[in-house]
Amino acid sequence: MPLQEPVIEDDVILARYPFLPQSSDYQRRLAGENDITLDVLLASERMEETRTRGRLRLVESISNKGGVDAMAMRDIHTEEGRLLESFSYSYARLVVCASEQEVLISRWAQAEAERAERLLCVDDVALPIIARTYLSQIEKVAAKTTTSPQSSTGSTGQAKPGGRGGLSDEVWQIGIADFIEICPRITGERWRLINHDVNDGKVILGDRRMGSQQQLARLLRERIKEQIMADALRRMTEVTDDLAVRLAEAVGMATTLIQQASSERLELSGVEQDDWPPCMRKAVRELEAGINVNHFGRLFLASISATIGLTEETCAGFFVNAPDYNPETTSYQIGHVFSRAYTPAGCAKLKLNACCAVQPGDDRLCDQPWLDHPMKYLRSQQRWRMRDAAAKADVEDSVDQSDASSSEGQTS
Repeated sequence: MPLQEPVIEDDVILARYPFLPQSSDYQRRLAGENDITLDVLLASERMEETRTRGRLRLVESISNKGGVDAMAMRDIHTEEGRLLESFSYSYARLVVCASEQEVLISRWAQAEAERAERLLCVDDVALPIIARTYLSQIEKVAAKTTTSPQSSTGSTGQAKPGGRGGLSDEVWQIGIADFIEICPRITGERWRLINHDVNDGKVILGDRRMGSQQQLARLLRERIKEQIMADALRRMTEVTDDLAVRLAEAVGMATTLIQQASSERLELSGVEQDDWPPCMRKAVRELEAGINVNHFGRLFLASISATIGLTEETCAGFFVNAPDYNPETTSYQIGHVFSRAYTPAGCAKLKLNACCAVQPGDDRLCDQPWLDHPMKYLRSQQRWRMRDAAAKADVEDSVDQSDASSSEGQTS
């Protein structure tokens, strides 16, 4: 992250992107000029529309249909529109902090970051200064007229339309340190360093499917979400009991919605949940808590779900609380795994990719030398359960026979 943020003097940018560190002073100035105190924000009639917009931001983040609506309820170029957008964000932040639920905070931060990404894809004015806020090395350069053999070139060496940089005369490039720090959080081959041109320690953004500006906006989304979450978690510790009581109704609304979303995610079939290996339970538990499970862990969860006979809908339900959840993308990727019948990874690869859930001594079955694959764990659990059921049935049969013998003796 840059050691010093650039100065932003445009009030529209500061209001449209209220999570920016530069927006704090702007919001304090707005509050002073309009006599907006905490009491006014929480209770006054003139701020009712702002509170409604703030609650709407939360509903949209929980429903997760692509993030918070990017359009303000009023024109952002008017003072009323800037007040609405700035303080509706502040109100939503108060509610999620008062909830003290990290899952809700994560979902809200993800939705706000997705909103920012959609805006930055088309906001040529704000993008450069916001990029310099979150990236230490960022610049726009002339697109190359010649490219590497991997790029789309003609026989003359001139870049074809639609190659890296597309039809644009300029492309964005960022420092390689920023790129390799952010990209592991994003799935897909497009985000691997090997698939980008690197020039003097800087990674050139953009490919034939995703323009340079769009790829930069996607990278910024990760930094924005990280900053929003860190700010909210810090503020969560400062929420007083009195403030929590005053926000109880809004918090109740938000927590009820997220509980409903969680309750709808699982309809288990096939293998009993108690039979699942610890690595599978770990992935499901972390996704349910809003933790960003890495690509290997997600692929493992989808492949083992298919192997044990869960439906695609059930498997998709595991992912609804994931920070970057998108219904269409999730369904497509799960369908791909199910149709290709991927084999679940073994224990060695799970450990190598930080997806193993146990340490030596945590689970006696996992400690067995022969157990080198999660499916062996599952089959072993099933055998033990079947033996227990058979033994229980034998005991019940013995009791029934004993009772029958006693009855016959009494009758005779």
